Amino acid sequence: MSHKHETIVKPFSDVHNKGGKILATLLHDPTIEGLDVALYMDGSASMEDEYGPRGVLAKLGGVRNQVEPQMRWMLEYLATKDKDGVLRVAYWATGDGSELEIVGDLTGVQAKDYKFPGPKFYGKGTVMLPVLRDYVAHIKNHSDKHIKRGLAVIITDSQIYDPDDIKAYSAQVAKEIEAGRLPKINFVLVGVGEQIDEEQMEEICHQEYPGIGHLWCHRIADKMEEMAELVAVLVDETMTVASGGVIYDDKGNVLKRYETRLPAVMEFTVPEGCQSFTLEVNGEKFTQPIPEEDHHDDDDDDDDHQPVQQSNTGNKGGHKH
Repeated sequence: MSHKHETIVKPFSDVHNKGGKILATLLHDPTIEGLDVALYMDGSASMEDEYGPRGVLAKLGGVRNQVEPQMRWMLEYLATKDKDGVLRVAYWATGDGSELEIVGDLTGVQAKDYKFPGPKFYGKGTVMLPVLRDYVAHIKNHSDKHIKRGLAVIITDSQIYDPDDIKAYSAQVAKEIEAGRLPKINFVLVGVGEQIDEEQMEEICHQEYPGIGHLWCHRIADKMEEMAELVAVLVDETMTVASGGVIYDDKGNVLKRYETRLPAVMEFTVPEGCQSFTLEVNGEKFTQPIPEEDHHDDDDDDDDHQPVQQSNTGNKGGHKH
C-alpha cells in the first residue's frame, strides 16, 4: 500500500492515520538529539571495599565486586541515550585525590562483560574539579562531532573536598553555554552511602545561573545496589521532563500541548484536509507529512509496522534538584 512509502521524518519512527486520528511514534527523544554522555566513578580509598579484592584473592570468592554490575548496568542504559552509543568512562579521585584514570571509550555492548576492578591507585581525597575540567575539555576536543548537549554522570561515596571550586567553575561553564561557546551541559551527581554530605551536594546543585537555570541535579542512594537505578531516574528526569512540546496542524493551529514530557506514542486528531503536522520541542520544529489513511484492520497492520524499540523508556517521577 502506498502509505508504507510515505516519508517518515526524524524524530518519528512510525506515523499512522486512522480517519484523521494520528498515532505518531517517536524514534528517540528529540530533546536529547546529539547528546554526549560520560560516566565518572569514584576511585577514592573509601571505595576500595566496594570494588573488593583483585587478582588471586578475587578468585577465592566470598567478597564480591559490588561496583562492577552497577557500572555495567549504567553503561548499557546510558549508551541508549548517547548519540553514537559510546561513553567516556573514568575513575576519578585517584592517586593524590585529584587525579583521573581514564578507562576508555566504551559502548553499551562492551559494558555487558567489561571488567571494572577499580582504579590502579585509590585516591587519598575526593577532589572533583578535575572531573568537570576533563568533561569540558572532552566536549571542546570533539567539536567536530556536532555535540548538541552534554551529560556527565558523577558517582561519589564521600564528602567533596573542593565545593567552592566546583561552584566557581560551574558559573564559568554556565557563562560559556550562554555565550554559545559550549552546548548545554548537565551534571548528574549521585552520592552513595553514609559518608555523603547531603547539605554540600544541595548547595552545589541548587545554584541557578542566568539564562541557563540549573546545571546540576543530585540524589543519594543508601547502598551501592541502588546506584544504577537512581542514575537512570535522574537522567530521564534531567534530559526529558523540562521540555514538553506542542503539536500544530499545517495552518499553525495548536492541536495538542504536552506540558511536561512527550510520550513515546502521541495521539491527536487533525482537521479534514490537513496535509502535515509539526512538533515543536525546545524551540526546534519537526514537520511530518500525514500519510494516507489506514484502511486495513489492525491484525494486518501489525505485520506491516513492527514497533520500534524506544530509547526513552523508564521515565519516572518529577524533576528534583
